[in-house]
Amino acid sequence: QVYLVESGGGSVQAGGSLRLSCAASLSSLSLNSRCMGWFRQAPGKEREGVATIESDGSPTYEDSVKGRFTITTDNGKKTLYLQMNTLKPEDTATYTCAATYQGRGCGLTNFVYFGQGTQVTVSP
Repeated sequence: QVYLVESGGGSVQAGGSLRLSCAASLSSLSLNSRCMGWFRQAPGKEREGVATIESDGSPTYEDSVKGRFTITTDNGKKTLYLQMNTLKPEDTATYTCAATYQGRGCGLTNFVYFGQGTQVTVSP
């Protein structure tokens, strides 16, 4: 079983920044051998993939966050991050960290482990 615990959410004004963190109950080797990602879900909307990072460090972003969000991992700290800049009200959502099984790629249906989520609220 993989446990993921997010932190760093909060309330900011449009144009502001937040950094989300996700602590994983994984060895560094295990963290580095699977895809990790961030999803979000706004009220009344379906969950969507925001950003993913392959085991080789290659990131992929949803179109609306390209150029504003950055996904990174710190394998030594066994932590996944999401740096969010130039936040917009439409970024308001619950953000959830996720992981695939070892050896799996970043197809969104491959994510099987999810954290509880952290709330991000962006006011105009």
